[in-house]
Amino acid sequence: MRVTMTSVPARPGRVNEDFVGAVPTAAVVIDGAGGFAGADAVCRHGVTWYAHRLGGTLLGLLPLAQGRSLPALLAEAIEQVTDEHRDTCDVADPISPSATVAILRVSGGIVDHLVLGDSVLVLDRTDAAPLVVSDPREVVVSRSYLPALQAVAEGSDEHRRILRDLRANRNRRGGFWVAKDDPRAADEAVTGRCPISELTGAVLLSNGASRLVDRFRLADWPAVLAVLASHGPAEIIHRVRGAEARAAVAADDATIAHCTDLRDD
Repeated sequence: MRVTMTSVPARPGRVNEDFVGAVPTAAVVIDGAGGFAGADAVCRHGVTWYAHRLGGTLLGLLPLAQGRSLPALLAEAIEQVTDEHRDTCDVADPISPSATVAILRVSGGIVDHLVLGDSVLVLDRTDAAPLVVSDPREVVVSRSYLPALQAVAEGSDEHRRILRDLRANRNRRGGFWVAKDDPRAADEAVTGRCPISELTGAVLLSNGASRLVDRFRLADWPAVLAVLASHGPAEIIHRVRGAEARAAVAADDATIAHCTDLRDD
């Protein structure tokens, strides 16, 4: 399998809280979540550490356990990373680091995929329109908090309180699910599989990159796949940055892994 990757922080000089990596038979995109006042007192390691530790652990597990399901491997990775800072950090606090996850794995002529949280995975199908794999639960839950957030000053105590309340919906029934401290969240991931012969490629995106389609609506997924094939992931992120600037929208870390030549030999 061939993987072309690009990951760009929201602003030059800012730490990138996304992670992207690949091994010959798998690709992983992790989008770290944090940025809350007081988070340093909860976890001394931070979001970037969590995202990179989780991504690196997954890449270490994926080639060695081809027979295990992706949720099982993600659960093991979550547990391993949580154990690394359980004794020094309040891993259960609502503002402790978390992350969304997208995984693609090729094995035995089959392509498996997993999405947890608001990352996006698109399967470029041979004889059909692209299949978009996403998990809308965080977007749905967040929508109900939007009026209250817009009614108060950003950065105020009330703004932080509302955000904390929103975060309290993570990893519970009726809320949304992300990688954090509870490995059982992996069982809530959106998963699927298909024969390699049905695909010409796939792309994994953090929500900072997918916003070209799902937020700004400046392209559809066939158009994105065409740009990826002709110009690569950097061009998609360049277009995202232009859209953010024109709309005066705060930039986000943006990450893409474009997978082609889907073979496991």
